[in-house]
Amino acid sequence: MSDTSAEGRQVVIVTGAGSGIGRAIAVALARAGHTVHAGMRDPEGRNRARATALRELADAESLSLTPLDLDVLSEYGCRSAVDSVLLRDGRIDVVVNNAGMLMTGVAEAFTPDQFLRILDTNAVSWLRVNRAVLPVMRRQGFGTLAYVSSTTAHIAEPFMAPYVASKAAGEWLAESLGLEVAPFGIDTVIVVPGAFTQGTEHFAHTNGPADAAVTAQYGHVPDRAAGLPERLHAIDVANGGAAGDVSSVGHVLVEVLATPPAARPLRVVVDPQRKGVEDVDAVRQARQRDFFRQMGIDDLLKGAEPGAVVP
Repeated sequence: MSDTSAEGRQVVIVTGAGSGIGRAIAVALARAGHTVHAGMRDPEGRNRARATALRELADAESLSLTPLDLDVLSEYGCRSAVDSVLLRDGRIDVVVNNAGMLMTGVAEAFTPDQFLRILDTNAVSWLRVNRAVLPVMRRQGFGTLAYVSSTTAHIAEPFMAPYVASKAAGEWLAESLGLEVAPFGIDTVIVVPGAFTQGTEHFAHTNGPADAAVTAQYGHVPDRAAGLPERLHAIDVANGGAAGDVSSVGHVLVEVLATPPAARPLRVVVDPQRKGVEDVDAVRQARQRDFFRQMGIDDLLKGAEPGAVVP
């Protein structure tokens, strides 16, 4: 079966869609005419206000945008959400794995439990969601797995080691799994955003290390991270743009999903700071293609040129 839905309205699940990049993606896709299920935990309880705001927006603009009860930390919750969408729409064309959290501070001061928590949210949750939706996509013979990664998965930064490691884990899980599901007509797209200082609660709701005694032993070293949002804003302006706004990530994904799967790049970089991730990725993909050719598995790779970038 071919993915005939790719030319028109697509049925989309977006995880972590209550705020930030996830919300921006959900709204942008709905405004583009897609049927969007905005996943969030407990939309009738802890996230009632966010769910209500999405419903009001959908009513005001006549959008097909519906809050979806989706707990990415629960395998049962992921499967229940997928079943709910299938019952309503009969198919799932796209899943956007976006749910995530941020931790900032000295790496040594984070406890192993904290590290496991961010790995669970930023990487293992993607596997849970995929395990729920991949049987559906294989039966359909088409589908798109989209992911929201981070430039830190390619260019490591200090004072956020658990976050960097978790985003790298998620991204390489996404690419490796994508090679395995490609023969079933399932496409993979990884959106790689830089830091966004507007439209997200990432910095305001960051989690710090639990071991204050260890942090104290680093003296003034952690102070090097002070004023990070302001410094990011200055870089954005120096690059000729305003402060990064998450709405641009949503617009990029709209464009990607409007493109036939065979013509899509594996990665799309949306980085106001212009760190050069696309350059790093171009070299890596060229070496990967050479190695896979020797292994006789280069047919699993996407044919589009690497390094697509949005300024």
